[in-house]
Amino acid sequence: MIGFPRLLQTAGCRRLLVSTAGRVHKPAAVQTFLSQPRAFSTAAASKVVKTLQGEIKHEEEQYEQAKEIKSFLAKSDFKLVDAEGDVNMMLERDVGNKSVRIEWQLTSPFDPTADMEGEQEGFEHEATDFCITVENKSSNSGISFYCSTQTGEDHRYVIGNVKCFENAEEKESISGYNGPEFEDIDEKLQEAFDEYLAEVGMNNEVCDFIDAMALDKEQREYIRWLRNTKKFLDA
Repeated sequence: MIGFPRLLQTAGCRRLLVSTAGRVHKPAAVQTFLSQPRAFSTAAASKVVKTLQGEIKHEEEQYEQAKEIKSFLAKSDFKLVDAEGDVNMMLERDVGNKSVRIEWQLTSPFDPTADMEGEQEGFEHEATDFCITVENKSSNSGISFYCSTQTGEDHRYVIGNVKCFENAEEKESISGYNGPEFEDIDEKLQEAFDEYLAEVGMNNEVCDFIDAMALDKEQREYIRWLRNTKKFLDA
């Protein structure tokens, strides 16, 4: 199942000095300190900024969006939803009275299992987890297929679980039943589900796009992170 990061907000704190009589005092020394802010700049920060500038230049020169991304969007009925700073992406379209959403996240281009002896060399991205949800617009009932892309030419994705929900509350429930393992259900039902997904727009070209966008998004967000970090330290 695809996870969605939650924003954690923390409230600022104030510390007040209270006398034995219960009254609040603001010492003059503290007020004088607060009234004279100074710019924070160190040699270390300047070194980081210089290094970041070099990394930004390198990444911008190396970055090139895969051709299949623009090609897919130009001819597809799906609309891409992609916001800066958000690791989640979505393809969406309407089919009759139902909405179809395909959701996934960015993926690191590096193999997390590689050791320090050079096993990373030659690593190729192999799979991206994604979820296909077909939902009735009026009742909010629907079905979700939890899937992963895979290499190959015949069938570019595998299905893990199939969840059916009656309403929006059941859809979002963390304790709800996620449905059976796809490989455990009857083969005829597996074939029928495959045909159903094909009808709502799922195919090998979508898988190619998902894989390409997962890597492209990670690269774009990394460059954005470099720029924002430099901007903060350079202020």
